[in-house]
Amino acid sequence: MARQAMQPGAAIDGFIIGECVHRGGMAMLWSATHPDINVPLLMKVPVISEGEDPAAIVSFEMEQMILPRLSGPHVPACFGTGDFERQAYVVMERIPGPTLYRRLGDLPMPYDEARGIAYKIASALASLHRQNVIHHDIKPSSIMFREHGEAVLIDFGLSHHNHLPDLLQEEFRLPYGTAPYMAPERLNGVRDDPRSDLFSLGVLLYFFTTGIRPFGETETLRGMRRRLWRDPYPPRKLRPDYPAWLQEIVLRCLEIDPAARYPTAAQLAFDLGHPEQVKLTARSQRINRDPIGAVWHRRFNLGAVQPHAAANVAAQLAASPIVAVALDTADGSEALNEAIRIAAEQVLSTLPSARLACVTVLKLNRLSIDRTLDEQGQNKHVERLVALQHWARPFRLDESRLTVHVLEAIDPAAAILEFAAVNLVDHIIIGARQSSMMRALLGSVSAKVAAEAPCTVTVVRPSRLAAQANTSESGGTDRTTNETAVTPPGMF
Repeated sequence: MARQAMQPGAAIDGFIIGECVHRGGMAMLWSATHPDINVPLLMKVPVISEGEDPAAIVSFEMEQMILPRLSGPHVPACFGTGDFERQAYVVMERIPGPTLYRRLGDLPMPYDEARGIAYKIASALASLHRQNVIHHDIKPSSIMFREHGEAVLIDFGLSHHNHLPDLLQEEFRLPYGTAPYMAPERLNGVRDDPRSDLFSLGVLLYFFTTGIRPFGETETLRGMRRRLWRDPYPPRKLRPDYPAWLQEIVLRCLEIDPAARYPTAAQLAFDLGHPEQVKLTARSQRINRDPIGAVWHRRFNLGAVQPHAAANVAAQLAASPIVAVALDTADGSEALNEAIRIAAEQVLSTLPSARLACVTVLKLNRLSIDRTLDEQGQNKHVERLVALQHWARPFRLDESRLTVHVLEAIDPAAAILEFAAVNLVDHIIIGARQSSMMRALLGSVSAKVAAEAPCTVTVVRPSRLAAQANTSESGGTDRTTNETAVTPPGMF
């Protein structure tokens, strides 16, 4: 069947073609409308001409397969696709505004601004990875932002979907991607590791905070292969005022071995959201690159990164969750907190890469002025912070896997829910107290959290301890809704 002509006013499957808004080497973007769709649209059409690289066609097929399966605010909504027999296309939501590429003239950025941008991108990657997709082309021109600030990832032609055929892997042997941002393992044919996207984000964050790309501009395969054994200059070598916490994050993302990076995008986002709690290692103080002996060991020991057997993206993410434990450290609920500890130990014992966030809420008054000191003259916030650290000490977790947080809020349940949403928490463990008149009249924190949290919630009963912690499943989320908790004055 003859291909349809792409020109303003033409109709394809009910979509009316408007103006050409972008003409690239691999695809063209046209504005489009549809009588039944009430949002701005773009139609993406591949460029097919004499001598065209067949990888361009395959990558368009990948985008046609992957984009319709994605959802959420971090990707453009897909409204239709067309096959190559008549006219290949993808119709998607048109995100207003430019890509992050526009900001290259502003480099280097202020550290905190770059951190905020990287946090939004890491959150978007966490959402994408949970949908079994690895982007494989994270760079400034692949990132946009919605009106309310959420990062939107675009261009999925090089992506890998864990449940779909990987046509690029099956049909080509060369790695495809943008050379300065490509992860080392990609050069060995590895396309099923979500930590490759974290490497690319590390490159972007290094670039945006120093103004220099960590591996230069090389486009040759030989030049790119050097990153299998050669690390970049630490940012503090380029900018002496570079924050230690930021260098810790950047260099962890840029580790040659994926196992040394953050295990998930959600854990990376957590550190970006809490820079004051980033656990500093020797990375944070480095000024020089690795010694030549270490470089030669990688170079002549068959490289630092080797191909590995196919991994399940979902299983890898499930092995590295963020677990939030909500505690009341002030009202003498030792039995309940011990039960919560047992429940948390059971979870952590099977998840060696899990991250534990210990949370308590200092409840504020609605009408009266809150006092910062207790009856003994101790600062309430500091007192609860120390109590959380003491409670968590028996876990003997590596510092990079443990954080403590004292939230101040009028509504403790809302504060816990907001913390879980902002920090991409996968599992909340919270206690439920015995029956009381206050609970009957006002409801409970644990019931609200269990009912509204977008993640797994385990509610622990103090009388039965953690061995009988109740968890029930509702709408894909484990929750216990038949147990409630008291909210005593000043705490939850």
